[in-house]
Amino acid sequence: MNRPLPDYSHLRPVGGKRSGKRERILDIFLKQEGHLSADDLFDVVRRAEPGIGRATVYRTLQWMVDANIARKVDFGEGRSRYEASYRHPRHFHLICTQCHRSSEFLSSDVEGLMEEIASARGFSATRAVVQVYGTCEECRTGKKTTPIDGATTELVFARDALRMAIATERSGLEFYTRAATLTKDQRGRTVFHELAAEEREHLGVLENRYRELIKSDPQLESRPTFLFFKGAANGLFDAGTEELRSG
Repeated sequence: MNRPLPDYSHLRPVGGKRSGKRERILDIFLKQEGHLSADDLFDVVRRAEPGIGRATVYRTLQWMVDANIARKVDFGEGRSRYEASYRHPRHFHLICTQCHRSSEFLSSDVEGLMEEIASARGFSATRAVVQVYGTCEECRTGKKTTPIDGATTELVFARDALRMAIATERSGLEFYTRAATLTKDQRGRTVFHELAAEEREHLGVLENRYRELIKSDPQLESRPTFLFFKGAANGLFDAGTEELRSG
């Protein structure tokens, strides 16, 4: 997805002044996709700005990490890689120790557990890195797989978020519709019918948005899951609906 680059003009290294070279490196870095090593970025910068040296690129990378513009990750290759922080939310990595490819994922349950642990220990967290090492499906079985990484992450995140929202609206529609048939109170029945109508309208809007999103990438529906949220696959009303069914 193309979007305007954020304004980082207010950021300065501690005790530093504005630097045209640093800002040029920043501009080049933010236009890259995926994960770059320091040498990868230097090669890109050198092609655009031959007068910028390797040391300047390395110092700027560290400044970007300190300023939370870039994330530093280690894929077990013996060198660090960097990715822009603004392109997608904080996420975690599955890293194959054979092909060294990474695939990104986000889990609210993992996020919640880390926050719970930090709070219990009185710890103020500023940065967290979760990397799971193992063997990817393609290396293990030979089955061709497409990792979620770089440019695909934003689209897959939007797809998964819409899927969860649609599941929630569907479960809400079933919940209110079933509640309307079970209640013996006329006013309650009217309220439940109104809520069901709202859910039906919201569901239609979300389904239209989902269809438009899928048109942007023919392979989007078949890409692996990025966003994991326990219980959200069936909608947040699912448990209540099951109680109504059994009742």
